Amino acid sequence: MASTSTAGDRIKKFLGIPADEKLDDTAYYDDGSFVESKPTTRDFLDEIRPTVQGTLNYLSELFPFVNWIFHYNLTWLLGDFIAGVTVGFVVVPQGMAYAKLANLDPEFGLYTSFVGFLLYWAFATSKDITIGAVAVMSTIVGNIIANVQKDHPDFEAGDIARTLAFICGAVLLFLGLIRFGFIVEFIPIVAISAFMTGSAISIASGQVSTLMGIPNINSREETYKVIINTLKGLPNTHLDAAMGLSALFGLYFIRWFCTQMGKRYPGQQRAWFFVSTLRMVFIIILYILVSWLVNRHVKDPKKAHFKILGHVPSGFQHKGAPRLDNEMLAAISGDIPTTILVLLIEHIAISKSFGRVNNYIINPSQELVAIGFTNLLGPFLGGYPATGSFSRTAIKAKAGVRTPLAGIFTAVLVLLALYALTSVFFYIPNSALAAMIIHAVGDLITPPREVYKFWLTSPLEVVIFFAGVFVSIFTSIENGIYVTVAASGAVLLWRIAKSPGKFLGQTEIYTAPRELVRGGKDAELTQSLLQKSEHHTAFLSLDRDDLSNPELQISTPWPGIFVYRFGEGLNYVNSAKHLDNLTIHVFKHTRRTELNKFEKLGDRPWNDPGPRRGQAFLTDELVARPTLRAIILDFSAVNCIDVTAAQALQDLRNQFDRYAHPDKVEWHFAGVSNRWTKRALVASGFGVDSSRAPKVQRENHKGDVQEVDQGPLIAIGPSVSASDIEAVPVGTGGSSSIDEKRPEGESGATNGDLEKGNANGEDISAVPTASSANAGALARGAGGKKLVPVFGINRPFFHVDVATALKSAVRNTGVVVADDNGPRQA
Repeated sequence: MASTSTAGDRIKKFLGIPADEKLDDTAYYDDGSFVESKPTTRDFLDEIRPTVQGTLNYLSELFPFVNWIFHYNLTWLLGDFIAGVTVGFVVVPQGMAYAKLANLDPEFGLYTSFVGFLLYWAFATSKDITIGAVAVMSTIVGNIIANVQKDHPDFEAGDIARTLAFICGAVLLFLGLIRFGFIVEFIPIVAISAFMTGSAISIASGQVSTLMGIPNINSREETYKVIINTLKGLPNTHLDAAMGLSALFGLYFIRWFCTQMGKRYPGQQRAWFFVSTLRMVFIIILYILVSWLVNRHVKDPKKAHFKILGHVPSGFQHKGAPRLDNEMLAAISGDIPTTILVLLIEHIAISKSFGRVNNYIINPSQELVAIGFTNLLGPFLGGYPATGSFSRTAIKAKAGVRTPLAGIFTAVLVLLALYALTSVFFYIPNSALAAMIIHAVGDLITPPREVYKFWLTSPLEVVIFFAGVFVSIFTSIENGIYVTVAASGAVLLWRIAKSPGKFLGQTEIYTAPRELVRGGKDAELTQSLLQKSEHHTAFLSLDRDDLSNPELQISTPWPGIFVYRFGEGLNYVNSAKHLDNLTIHVFKHTRRTELNKFEKLGDRPWNDPGPRRGQAFLTDELVARPTLRAIILDFSAVNCIDVTAAQALQDLRNQFDRYAHPDKVEWHFAGVSNRWTKRALVASGFGVDSSRAPKVQRENHKGDVQEVDQGPLIAIGPSVSASDIEAVPVGTGGSSSIDEKRPEGESGATNGDLEKGNANGEDISAVPTASSANAGALARGAGGKKLVPVFGINRPFFHVDVATALKSAVRNTGVVVADDNGPRQA
């Protein structure tokens, strides 16, 4: 293939960039061999370029209800109606209670919940999640309102909350539309659990003063101060305590009683579940009745015998566009990241959890669209930031919800409450609402059994968990979020940077029934079984830190050949550590090829000064060491490499070549599955050249015998195409069924020596070495199966697995591979 000057070459010359050393694959193209073409920039652009089908899929994902709405039926309708109404009975008192947490009037909680239930179903990928006012988000909003009003007392609390919701909704909607939902994966479970636990403790502590009727307690202070001040104020307890404590006791008693009855009468378990679910409704109705009896002649809520909710206006009294002037945006700008983070954490964590429980998968990006759209439009009806509710989602799931459309029935119930029941809300005791909040957030606290599981799984993350909880208690919930997320990110980077690599040895693996090897069974019986059973070569860590049996024999792969497996990828963070370990180990277990390379003591480098004066340099131990022959890198855990890692590999190759001079060290790569990684390695000079291929005697076309290069080993396997049963000669245009890009007219032929692959349990016979005259001929195994290369024959040092790489490396040291039991010396 003649080299031609291209526009790219001219641009490189103009910029002073050296011309690429192009690999001449002409022989492979001409004889129809299967080769790998490197991916190009055009390939990358083709991968990310929008297509018509991709655009249609994107639009379909934006409105997932299209996939199920046309299958809606009466059974689904009944399930959704029951679940929606059940949640509606719970959300009405909860919404008003959470609005008080947000320093807002109680109707704002109903506005927020109404919009969430009304809009979410059209964008939902979760049938269980419920969007609306929640305790944690309400507390965050309340803190933001309090902080903003310190500097801007003229700002209305409702305006602050609505503007905050609008801006956060716009950001979340944008992230969802560009499909950035993956960002939620950077928030681990431990960070979420710490955030939820710290928030629950802070919220519950702040509600105790309302529960007990203790005046003059600032619940917006740090949690530990709130607890101390509440304890100091206990002597000032009012009549509210009788209402609050009895309500809290009633909530827990009803739940306990229903749980016990459900266990005692399994056939009635569903009925007892609904009774337990509606316990908040029962308590609120009961205490509204008690409050009415006590305060029925009271018109001013301040004159009631205990604190009551007061007037709740009917309908949507705060509708309109949110305030978006520069002064308002500047006031809330510092709190936007925290709000977005809380909205993400609560919603995605809950929806993913219930998706796993109920056997469906959510789309995080689409969920961002859903909560973004809800928060973007909610402020126009008076809503403040809304996200997923854990307690209501659990109720909805257990109530038998069938589709996201159940939210419509809840929205109708909330709307009915807004227009028909607001006069009744006047008598709700504040202490009863506080009891509901404490009861609801109690379930958010991570139980000790879960923390113990964290300890068994990852002790370091338990430290992060408690750090997040303590920071939330002693500073603020917002700081607790940042600490846990930042600490988790730091641990992730630390694990990547310190990921351990392993030097591997080989051992023979047999399989046998477990009972045969328990308790020191008869050795002769065991040996008899092992002689009949199949076995294969496995590669395990030489330092035995993988808990393998100390009695298991693990031998080094071959003198002068080292197999190294990366732990968690190879990148600029950990490449220096991995390659330093590789260098130290290789130098410790090998010697220079030229033992007397430095004739004078002064010629030796400072970091290799040799023995002290009077001591022998060539010791028996040093002479017995092998020379460095090959490095095999197991890339099964490496998806891609960056420039730093590639440069580090090149530097190490040059260092080892100087160490092994005049020999060249071969580099083999196993398990490289990413074609862009192959491109990076090829660009760095790996995978394409053989320095010590064995020579064989062959006859040329004139009949003369001459020594020719056999070429490196490559792996082959049987073709899956039924039409390729018979061998296809060169030039017929036959092709394998391998889905790889190849030049036009190229077939599945092989070149050089072939390592046989065994598929479907068949015994594929040994494949003869192809000569230069018939390099493109396809080999056939037993049973008429056509054998084709696994990877392109122009990249012979990229192997399918470590065993194949080791055979190739050993062969090039003057060893022949006779069978599948491993290499043996010629």
